[in-house]
Amino acid sequence: MTNLPSFPALLERFLTQRLMQQRRASPHTISSYRDTFRQFLKFAEERLHKPPSPFNFEEIDAPLVVAFLDSLDKHQGLSIRSRNLRLTAIHSFFRYTAFEAPAHSAQIQRVLAIPSKRFTRTLVEFLTRSEVDALLAAPDQHLWSGLPFHVSCSPSNGCS
Repeated sequence: MTNLPSFPALLERFLTQRLMQQRRASPHTISSYRDTFRQFLKFAEERLHKPPSPFNFEEIDAPLVVAFLDSLDKHQGLSIRSRNLRLTAIHSFFRYTAFEAPAHSAQIQRVLAIPSKRFTRTLVEFLTRSEVDALLAAPDQHLWSGLPFHVSCSPSNGCS
């Protein structure tokens, strides 16, 4: 069996190589994922009673992740959508580690099996006449992108 990189080394490679270089994720995504792991590492430090630098990958398991997500719900009052975003970042990291640490695939699969929480979406039941008018007036019809979809573009109407 090959030596597994330390958890901090895996996390660093995930954020720099995987997200920044390979996936070319937006700066907002990278900072969101970074903040998620900052919160997670603080939680894990309290739970495991040691600083994050010596964490072993084996210590970052599904029960710890579930406890972290539960603490976000109970103690920080995070919305379900924000909680699910944190889980998405963790899932993304564990999908990456599946290639980097295949010897830990059972542990990785248990983390990946943690489901997102379901939530109800607020539906807009109707729009008032003034709201419909505001939506229709929003596009700039002097620009090509703002022309109504039924207008075909031709030299006679100024499009080329």
